[in-house]
Amino acid sequence: MTDPVTIRPLRLEDRAEWAELWTAYLEFYESSVAPEVYDSSFARLLGDDVRDYNCLVAEQDGRLVGLTHYLFHRHGWKIEEVCYLQDLYARPDVRGTGVGRKLIEAVYAAADAHGAPAVYWLTQDFNTTARRLYDRIGVKSPFIKYNRP
Repeated sequence: MTDPVTIRPLRLEDRAEWAELWTAYLEFYESSVAPEVYDSSFARLLGDDVRDYNCLVAEQDGRLVGLTHYLFHRHGWKIEEVCYLQDLYARPDVRGTGVGRKLIEAVYAAADAHGAPAVYWLTQDFNTTARRLYDRIGVKSPFIKYNRP
């Protein structure tokens, strides 16, 4: 029997498990960052600068099973800020149990509390498991992302 999933803000004592989850997320997207980026990102996630990222974690049975990073920013077409959900990850053993949905819904609630009328995120085309969830709780946009070479 497992405890229900709890969504809560990141805490200082979560550093090791957060790093483990974020590493797995980055590896899924065939990416990595330097150790100093981990240090900087974790400090920003716990800081009080409103321009920095926020983090919510999913906890079950005393361990972190998921995370989301998000931030609020200005938008040229709106008066209010909008919310960008940058990272979302659930451990493979809890996928399909509602962890991802709960994390996204918690970001929706944070956006509502912040007065941000829009929440958006990106994913890669090959992320079919997550896209099944996204298709149920979001609206796919027609935008195509380009990066500077």
